[in-house]
Amino acid sequence: MRPVLFQIGDFEIYSFGLMAALSLIVPGVLLVRPLLRRRGAPSDFAFELIIAAGVGGFVGARIYYLVENWALVGDDIWGAAFGGIGFTWYGGLIGGFLAVVGWTLVRRIPLGVVANAMAPATALGYTIGRVGCQLAGDGDYGTPSGLPWAMGYPKGTVPTPPGVEVHPTPIYEILAMAPIIAVLWFLATRYDKSGWWTFGWFLVLSAVERFLVEFVRRNPDWAWGLTQPQWVAVGSVVAGLVLIGVFGGRPAERVAAPTRAQRRASSRA
Repeated sequence: MRPVLFQIGDFEIYSFGLMAALSLIVPGVLLVRPLLRRRGAPSDFAFELIIAAGVGGFVGARIYYLVENWALVGDDIWGAAFGGIGFTWYGGLIGGFLAVVGWTLVRRIPLGVVANAMAPATALGYTIGRVGCQLAGDGDYGTPSGLPWAMGYPKGTVPTPPGVEVHPTPIYEILAMAPIIAVLWFLATRYDKSGWWTFGWFLVLSAVERFLVEFVRRNPDWAWGLTQPQWVAVGSVVAGLVLIGVFGGRPAERVAAPTRAQRRASSRA
């Protein structure tokens, strides 16, 4: 656990912030670029998607946090909106998804091409983000546990009480997401199907992982013995199954190469 990774003069580099940045950049460069290229889209569009996902994810995460914790916000709405805590995964996913879809439509690139690339990339980004949670000790850990691998976060940004050890749920999620990333990469590169089919599998697999880990996290029950993230995970599974069913028989979308006339017209412009 290391909330502050290192310091340059008076400037501190926080582990959570660095991992949040890497969770956008690394998947974009390593996964999105080659997957876009495979289906005919310009690979450099990945950098535009990184910006869109970052802005949309930030806004979505903050809005979700405000809605989820409205009773705790009080009169300090601006402080809660721009404070250093309260970045929720599902809020970031929804906000990033809407921003990426919107920008893709503006750029007139087939959404299925982008969806295929974003499935494994989003899973990798989530995993890198959980590394940041583990290093920061930001409260995303689990309930008290006496298991041999339980640990305390006494120096975390949301510290555990002295002597209390808990489930290291960020580590659980990192380990669980590793095979999911591999499966999604396999689906995105080996199956000539619609990218929405691949994205549907991302929604299902990541939601099942989150649903299960919630049983040992600190989140309170929200309805019928399940936490709010678990209910969102149920919705994610349903949405994913719909995408798998609807798009499972459709071929992959591709960006058609420009004709010679189009290239000439573009060069004259």
